[in-house]
Amino acid sequence: MSKVLFLDRDGVVNIDHGYVYKPEEFEFVPGVFEACKSFSDAGYKIVVVTNQSGIGRGYYSEQDFYNLTEWMKGEFLRHSVTILDVYFCPHHPSKAEPAYLQECNCRKPAPGMLLQAIDEHQIDPSQSIMVGDKLGDLIAAERANIATRVLVRSGQSYAESTEQHADVVCESLAELPALILQS
Repeated sequence: MSKVLFLDRDGVVNIDHGYVYKPEEFEFVPGVFEACKSFSDAGYKIVVVTNQSGIGRGYYSEQDFYNLTEWMKGEFLRHSVTILDVYFCPHHPSKAEPAYLQECNCRKPAPGMLLQAIDEHQIDPSQSIMVGDKLGDLIAAERANIATRVLVRSGQSYAESTEQHADVVCESLAELPALILQS
């Protein structure tokens, strides 16, 4: 069984500029490669789980998402970090085109993407970490029994009560290795 560092994408891996689907608009959070390399060196695999309602809303296509994902994975590889897998949810319960307009089990806070990854990659949730910037990321992790839930303050506004769902709160992913791996 593997231990995994699960990462939300927008706001954790990259600065959330809203509905990003082109490499030239994708701005990595400072320190993200070094942080992921530290976790990788400590035996963690890296999995990205991301809500992508921009697909459902018709702002960009699934192919646009796949193209950006391949580019992003390549950038990680250039920094000696392998992304094991990327899971995404294109759905939205109220703001989407008909094919994507649905309540689903994959859109966070539902745990579907995490549970699928756990099943497909023999992941041990009791040794794994979920890093997100929204309450939905933390609730999805709780529902999937992910042992450690991390909230990054990426500029998103959230209710103070959101922090109650996190085991660790930090400014960005760059701070996380020192908080978790050194302890």
